[in-house]
Amino acid sequence: MPLRAMIFDFDGLVLDTETPEFTAWQEVYAAHGATLEQHIWAQVIGTTESSWDPWLHLEGLIGYPVDRETLRAGRQARHHALIAAEVSRPGVESWLDEARDLGLTIGLASSSSRGWVTTHLERLGLLDRFAVIATGDRVRHTKPDPAVYLLALAELGVDAAEAVAVEDSANGIAAAKAAGLVCVAIPNPMTAGLDLSLADLVLDSLADMTIREVARRTASDT
Repeated sequence: MPLRAMIFDFDGLVLDTETPEFTAWQEVYAAHGATLEQHIWAQVIGTTESSWDPWLHLEGLIGYPVDRETLRAGRQARHHALIAAEVSRPGVESWLDEARDLGLTIGLASSSSRGWVTTHLERLGLLDRFAVIATGDRVRHTKPDPAVYLLALAELGVDAAEAVAVEDSANGIAAAKAAGLVCVAIPNPMTAGLDLSLADLVLDSLADMTIREVARRTASDT
């Protein structure tokens, strides 16, 4: 079947919100004489379904409770300040341009809330590039559950065989594959060391290959 749509993840793929969040948490831990290991944090990337709690983890490391409310406000402010300095990841705008030129419908599937996604897309000047925005607050379960991808496919009006998902995390890849999609993985600094082997193709950057080349490569591999 011909390619009719591209579905992009958001956090860590279109915009690197993941490194700023980890950095902000690292700073909280460091202020208490503790260390947040990246491999521990990795389990929450791409999902809101993880049962792991960074506050409980911190308190377990230092042996006493912290003032979560006060620390939360400072951590969130730091997280947002770091994100504000970020721009869209390399190749994102080129892929959006190419998808448009190819006549592909462009969707987005994220575990985050719609307000979070649209606020950042608007700042980047990319909000109007997406015909469909499927987010975690619109489904019962987020990635690695396929619900958000199934929602995106339904609203795009395409079959899974007619679309390609673009992801950065293991949870996201699992969701895309469970929805029946071909999936291209573009790791970011937070996910580069994770097992992304479930993806059909892994690239260092979207700038490394065009959509046409990806379509040919994944078609020949499936």
